[in-house]
Amino acid sequence: MRRDEALVEVENLRMYFPVRGGVLQRKVADLRAVDGISFYMKRGEILGLVGETGCGKTTTGRCILQLYKITGGKVFFEGKDLSKISSGKMRSMRRNMQMIFEDPNTSLDPSKRVEDILAEPLRVQNLVKNEEYKEHVAELLRMVRLEPYMAERYPLEFSGGQRQRIEIARALALRPSFIVCDNAVSQLDVSIQAQIIALLTRLREELNLTYLFIAHDLAVVRNISDRVMVMYVGKIMETANTGELYSNPLHPYTQALLSAVFIPDPAVERKRKVIILPGEMASSINPPRGCRFHPRCSRAMDICREQEPELENIGGEHWVACHRV
Repeated sequence: MRRDEALVEVENLRMYFPVRGGVLQRKVADLRAVDGISFYMKRGEILGLVGETGCGKTTTGRCILQLYKITGGKVFFEGKDLSKISSGKMRSMRRNMQMIFEDPNTSLDPSKRVEDILAEPLRVQNLVKNEEYKEHVAELLRMVRLEPYMAERYPLEFSGGQRQRIEIARALALRPSFIVCDNAVSQLDVSIQAQIIALLTRLREELNLTYLFIAHDLAVVRNISDRVMVMYVGKIMETANTGELYSNPLHPYTQALLSAVFIPDPAVERKRKVIILPGEMASSINPPRGCRFHPRCSRAMDICREQEPELENIGGEHWVACHRV
């Protein structure tokens, strides 16, 4: 795919956080949250990003939005290298790039009314006049299936699902083309999750949005994503079209994750074999040599312990980083 055909393209992205210790708090190591990953996103698609807690999913999303100053690599948005854009230009670029945060209880200011929360992005970007704020806020609330009169309320007067709808409305305020959904449904009940997924799907179709959908629940990811990318300790293990990944997972880590997904069919569920991974996820401060997954892999070979596998294309949109594939 040519760069001008992709909305987002990431090249060898690295994000290291310094680990400090001692009385003088000197740097003693690096936490390699994201350690050299490359991928792209097409316009209008939903890319699901899954993996265990601490694998680097949220950091990847924040790096794309330039909320962190990346350690290395490049992030292209509409063909522009965001790492080379000045802070002033980046501010205007943020109209096209927004984020839906995981917990609306902490991301929505409880001291502000919903009207002020939704109007703030418009004021910061100087997009509308003072007398037009109420009209725009009312439109945003209708888009997420809330009533305009609710703009006078405070976040604590809403249910968890309604607060997440307000969070989504705020992300839509500037009419972006790309949104990072950071565990956007993980705090919600199953029935409310389904409503929010349906809302995000409808908005994608109506507004031609592109989502990076970060989640732990692989069943949810399957329902909403066009492609899925699996991360482990800062590295991409496998990526493929959703149907291909769920029907033909090739990396041992992907197979283990999918084996734990509940299947709502008693006959099939009874026959399902869950793969229990030994040990804990490797440290991002001191990752293992070779393949990051080999200490927990039952099929590891000598080469897995010595040489890191490259992410290779095995046909179509299917890419795998495994010496056995």
